Amino acid sequence: MDGTLWDALDLYVESWNSGLRAEGVERSVSPELLSSLMGKDSSIVLNAILPEYSSEEQYRIYGTINKHRADLVSTKGGSMYEGVVDGIKQLSQKYKLFIVSNCPEGMIILFMQWAKISEYITDEMAYGVNNMPKHHNIQLLIDKYDLKTPVYIGDTEGDQQESELAGVPFVFFSFGFGKVEKYDLRFDDFKTFTDHFMNL
Repeated sequence: MDGTLWDALDLYVESWNSGLRAEGVERSVSPELLSSLMGKDSSIVLNAILPEYSSEEQYRIYGTINKHRADLVSTKGGSMYEGVVDGIKQLSQKYKLFIVSNCPEGMIILFMQWAKISEYITDEMAYGVNNMPKHHNIQLLIDKYDLKTPVYIGDTEGDQQESELAGVPFVFFSFGFGKVEKYDLRFDDFKTFTDHFMNL
């Protein structure tokens, strides 16, 4: 979702900082810090930003942050990458499309509603549903829908590693947040990606 379909970094920074203020935590996160943590499990993110807090305290604070984030996703949204909505509409005519993300439960649904793409996405799976890594959740969807030749699309080294663990080809989007050296396919914009898969 983040770094592949849209850029919501400013929204996330705002939700983190407003949530931290609401919890009385006297610090703020920068776009640079949050960008470096994009795509990582919440436990890694929380340990990086709130290392002196217990896990229980971290997740309590995180709950407040996520309430702020949900409100902002629903009302403000982020910046969709060029060609994404039209590309998803086209691709959904030929393929089953899924969103797997390391985000809180319900966030993908709010994003799809905001972007008006819910009808084109077959299913979604967020880390917050079961606190399991992406390769596990990719495999859940493969099994659930009996997928024969799935690929995973992402923008970070973590996405590449999770794809490898899931045993699926990795498609790298260079316009996202990360730098990746190892991939099966690479695209520099969403339209080229759409055209490639529509022409297979």
